Amino acid sequence: MRRQGKLEYGGQAAPLRTCVGCRVRTVKSELLRLVAVEGVLVPDPRRRLPGRGASLHPAQGCLELAERRRAFPRAFRVAGPLDSTRLRAYLEERDDAGGTA
Repeated sequence: MRRQGKLEYGGQAAPLRTCVGCRVRTVKSELLRLVAVEGVLVPDPRRRLPGRGASLHPAQGCLELAERRRAFPRAFRVAGPLDSTRLRAYLEERDDAGGTA
């Protein structure tokens, strides 16, 4: 029987997270962790920044869905919108580099 909240991934159980954009549950290693720092969404690819995190597929489509659904303030439990300029620039740079950044 599979343990709840885990997914067999490469022969080992891996933790699951939900993308705030498309709402698809997948292993956390395939998602980008985000942190809200002073009202700005900051990508945390090394998963080391302090604070509450949210997960997002590293794709422009999921970012646009999350913005359209106003998912970021809900995920971070803050009032009002969050600035996603830095996150958008990170995703564009990552796409230009071929997805390796």
